[in-house]
Amino acid sequence: MSTTKAVVEVEVCTAWTAPDAPRELDAPATADHPDIPGWLHRLDTTGPQARLDLHGRTLTQLVRGEPADIVEERGDWVRVVAPWQPAGEDPRGYPAWVRRAHLAERSDRATQPAGGEIPADRLAIVQAARDHVGLSYLWGGTTPYGLDCSGLVHHSYRRAGIVVPRDAHDQWQAAAPVPLGAELPGDLYYFARSDRHVFHVGFVTGDRVMLHAPETGRLVEEAPLIEGRLATLVAAGRFLS
Repeated sequence: MSTTKAVVEVEVCTAWTAPDAPRELDAPATADHPDIPGWLHRLDTTGPQARLDLHGRTLTQLVRGEPADIVEERGDWVRVVAPWQPAGEDPRGYPAWVRRAHLAERSDRATQPAGGEIPADRLAIVQAARDHVGLSYLWGGTTPYGLDCSGLVHHSYRRAGIVVPRDAHDQWQAAAPVPLGAELPGDLYYFARSDRHVFHVGFVTGDRVMLHAPETGRLVEEAPLIEGRLATLVAAGRFLS
């Protein structure tokens, strides 16, 4: 399958499950010049279901300068794979649909984001993640406008120039395993139910204390693991030694 190299040229490009996934109220996010604060304000003034209904619609977000390889075209929309967001379902990168207007062609292939904003150190990365305590959860969010659980991890590592997978299950598979009880601050906790599919991730900041983006309607928080979380805690992992 042929691909066209492209790069995101808007501040935040929201990626969707299909071209018909956005609702009318998502128009600020899909406009040629996206208005992400306006979109989030619209969601929050429409009612709690507006954010919850993003499940099954949004997948992730790409930011200005991020590469995106176009693999399919459909009118004003293109299906891309995002190489800076590793995903188990496609070795080329995270697959999703985005507005064509949010991309520009590129001639080179960037292999990873530039580092240097914060040190490539576990403690520095978790400290950077603390910058987002109090931020509203956003399904598919990967930016300081809104984050989901794996988006918080992915975004925080990107600030150090380190690419880790986009989704919680893929992060669990890519990380070096750490026995529960031996985890250190900056490691990651992983949560799964009986099917063993990891559905949640958060930064370890203390003994059974976690910094994470809990769920729609909640804020990024640093707090002890509650009983319900402990019941689904299955593993810990580490990306930096």
